[in-house]
Amino acid sequence: MNYLNQLVLDPNLHDLLSILKGFRNGVVYGAKVRFPHALVMTILFKTGSVQSKAKGILRATKQHAQNLGTFAVIYKTLMVIQKRLNGGKEANIHPFIAGIVGGYYVFGENNSINQQIVLYLFSRVVLALVKVPVKRQIVDAPQHTYPVFAAVVWGLVMWLFKHETDTVQPSLRASMEYIYRDSDTWSSLKTLIWHNK
Repeated sequence: MNYLNQLVLDPNLHDLLSILKGFRNGVVYGAKVRFPHALVMTILFKTGSVQSKAKGILRATKQHAQNLGTFAVIYKTLMVIQKRLNGGKEANIHPFIAGIVGGYYVFGENNSINQQIVLYLFSRVVLALVKVPVKRQIVDAPQHTYPVFAAVVWGLVMWLFKHETDTVQPSLRASMEYIYRDSDTWSSLKTLIWHNK
């Protein structure tokens, strides 16, 4: 055991072990995030046998975990390679290049898991980019912008839902149909209050 501890603390193996741990952490995080989400969404919205539901939950969890782990390996490997090619120094562009390559290879397939991950990241990236000019003191921090941002987002999504419904992402469209369209019809007190249909 002492030999293994010495081995994992060897500075010559740091880059390789960092890549392996990145894979491990990506897989663990992906499973932790996706499994409960898939479980809840399946219980609430999926039909079918228990076996088919369980397979769907495990399939989604595996894909999410595998994608985050694979991305971590590609990203960290490319960061090491670029740093070595640049005389041991990391350049500002290196994370962007590694991210583009990993993003294209791992998340380039248009499927529901990748869409959720990429859209989640996109919203966080846009919010972060808006903060950069303030952080760098290029512009003063605007006051009371969040209510305007929230209003514009909700106005746009409601307009799209009403006039360009087919362009709205399917799971968002389904939830909006449930809340805003299904609430327009009922056939009894039961379907007005207790059951949707």
